[in-house]
Amino acid sequence: MNPFKHAAGCLCCGDLLKQRFGRRAFFAVAGAAGLAAAMPAPAAAQANRYEAMLLSCIDPRFPAPTLEWARQRNLIGRYSQFSIAGASVGVVAPSFEAWHRAFWDNLGASIQLHSITSVVAMNHRDCGAAAIAYGRERVATRELETETHRMALQAFRAQMAARHPNMRVETGLMELDGSVQMFS
Repeated sequence: MNPFKHAAGCLCCGDLLKQRFGRRAFFAVAGAAGLAAAMPAPAAAQANRYEAMLLSCIDPRFPAPTLEWARQRNLIGRYSQFSIAGASVGVVAPSFEAWHRAFWDNLGASIQLHSITSVVAMNHRDCGAAAIAYGRERVATRELETETHRMALQAFRAQMAARHPNMRVETGLMELDGSVQMFS
């Protein structure tokens, strides 16, 4: 009698294991596991390909145009994304102060996990969050709307420079048709 043998139903050495998995099944699983271990993991293979975090708005009109913009910039599969009402407005406006930490914590995680080197903040026209944050009068005309977004994007750029001075920052304002005006 083997003093090390467990109960009959034991999965490590009992009859149940022998009934469910024969020697051939064991070697097949072991071989597959060995082959899988020898292959590079998809995440590891792409670890050096990430480039940016894309900060965008939650407005349901803009995911498709934003994705198309990213596709044109050859960023597909190379960026992490953070969406919040107003994009940069949600990150810098005093009226949304409770949201700010969520962005900065997510950016820190993206830097740590994906080694990103840049951030793109993409605001858009006809943004309800901009009207909430700064007042309807600040977005009442195209010129005022542009200036309000430019101000929010500049504040975002300044905060990025203070927190992550080596990070490249791009800022833009997306039109309703998906075209983008980039700001420096």
